Amino acid sequence: MASAKKLKLAVYELLQFAALAVPALVLSERFARLLSNVRGRDDTTYWLVVASSVAYVTSCALLVWLPLKYYVLRGRRLRTTRWRPTVLAYLLLCTLPCFSIVIASSQVQVNAGMRLDHFAELPVSLVMFSLICVDLVERLRPFRLLGQSDNVDLTFELPALVQIHLETVSSNSNDGQNDATSNHQSESPNKSYAPHWRSDRHVGRSTPIPSRSSGAAYLYSSSRAFPGCLGFLMKNDARLEAFVDCFLFWLDTVEMVRMAGEPTTFYSAWVYPVFILAFLSSLRATLIPHGPFSCIAGVALQDLPFLVTRVTLLAIFGLITPVLFPLKNALVSLAFFYVTCVTKIFKRHSMF
Repeated sequence: MASAKKLKLAVYELLQFAALAVPALVLSERFARLLSNVRGRDDTTYWLVVASSVAYVTSCALLVWLPLKYYVLRGRRLRTTRWRPTVLAYLLLCTLPCFSIVIASSQVQVNAGMRLDHFAELPVSLVMFSLICVDLVERLRPFRLLGQSDNVDLTFELPALVQIHLETVSSNSNDGQNDATSNHQSESPNKSYAPHWRSDRHVGRSTPIPSRSSGAAYLYSSSRAFPGCLGFLMKNDARLEAFVDCFLFWLDTVEMVRMAGEPTTFYSAWVYPVFILAFLSSLRATLIPHGPFSCIAGVALQDLPFLVTRVTLLAIFGLITPVLFPLKNALVSLAFFYVTCVTKIFKRHSMF
């Protein structure tokens, strides 16, 4: 068991270190080749930039990354419940330099009056995928690699609704008016019900069942929908949910970085705010997923700035990004404003 934990730890650490080193080295080599072409194929410039990138990665790994990993995994001095220091260190050591290299590549070509390389796929396919891998590793650390996860839904059942009429009993048996009221309630059932929770000792999780109302109630008559060999279709694994949640978390930032790789944006001054906002949006990953500050961080660091930037770019350059993304930013911002402001103002008055 101890060897399996060590193997899982080694796999996770190798993946994170590869995500730290590979993007910086690849982008630096691409930038060195660009500088060499701008200066008339100067090999000295090429090897100088490559050597500087190797020295940078080695220094960051020995002076920052390895000591941080030691304190987090062994000393546990920086382990907290509200933020993730490993992701913050990765953003500062890898993501920020990579975005800076892309911006520098744009300005080098603009100043030289050339358009040789606009780094179309590297920021999206390499830098963002490495960032997703680092975030995914942090999400998967509490789970086991082999076997079932700790909160696997083994018996997901499709409930069948059964309507049962329940008569209310009057507290005063001598009051005829109360009896008439109870009979009237039993004749006109209320179809709304409020679910409460019970614990399933066979599954180890809570499943909802409806509670009885004053009129009619709907109770769950649970039975297995697909017994037998099709039972594997009903299983749910938290590790799969972590994969899906991680990619959906970074989808908006990936689209912003892709838009920065368009030639119309890349060779203009808009490359600065686009990559700066993409980096600020990635700072949301330093907080724990679904934490108490994740909602306000998402609106302040992503949705509102992205909405203003995308609307401006659509007005200047046309359809360089799908309209779906600014609509998403607008809806999320309006929903956050409604939940935090409007519902507080009308909390004592029911409008609907």
